[in-house]
Amino acid sequence: MAAVAGRRFEREIRAGLGDVTPTGRVRLDALARLAQDLAFADVDDAGTAEEALWVVRRAEVAVARFPRFNEPLAGRTWCSGLGSLWAERTTTLGDGVSIVAVWVHLDLSSGRPIPFSEREIAVYGASAGGRRVRARLQHPGPPPGAERSPWAFRAAELDLAGHVNNAAYWTPLEEELLEAAAEPARVRAEIEYRTPAQPGPHEVLRAGDRRWIAAPSGDVHASVVLETA
Repeated sequence: MAAVAGRRFEREIRAGLGDVTPTGRVRLDALARLAQDLAFADVDDAGTAEEALWVVRRAEVAVARFPRFNEPLAGRTWCSGLGSLWAERTTTLGDGVSIVAVWVHLDLSSGRPIPFSEREIAVYGASAGGRRVRARLQHPGPPPGAERSPWAFRAAELDLAGHVNNAAYWTPLEEELLEAAAEPARVRAEIEYRTPAQPGPHEVLRAGDRRWIAAPSGDVHASVVLETA
């Protein structure tokens, strides 16, 4: 791994009993939660947690090797790019998981995107290294003939922002992995979050390596490109 200039937050983490499959493999939704918690630990440690609310817009997840239950993992996270109202965060969990996510920077009161404060730039600007990132979504919508199956988000999956937490969107994908005859050795996925979801009935649409999570009205909440090996 190339050296990262500027701030890099590190902490040992372990997946617990509620994070793994019966075989001990850490689930996709658990990886997302571990990365999310590590990101908050970083901003809390840096003293910028009260500056803004962060909402993930897009995430690329590459799993070369799945962590196992109670395996000590070196969790590392840093700001790897900045935009006008959003930032890119790179997180690694051990030597097998890399997550690169774009997070939108929101005002705590209004929930609207806002520019970074001088303090945040001072803390995270060096590690971004002048790299500019975009938050534009690129996935197409579902085709007319996409396979459909029912899904439901639970009220227990709501987060502090009042909508379904980003990690919960990985659960229907994890269900798909668990239905396979053999566990995946590697996974590469890209998820784009479009509109916030609320608890209740939804649908998962499938076409090739693409997935969409949609409301009964047809509004797409998230789209995914999923590759397994």
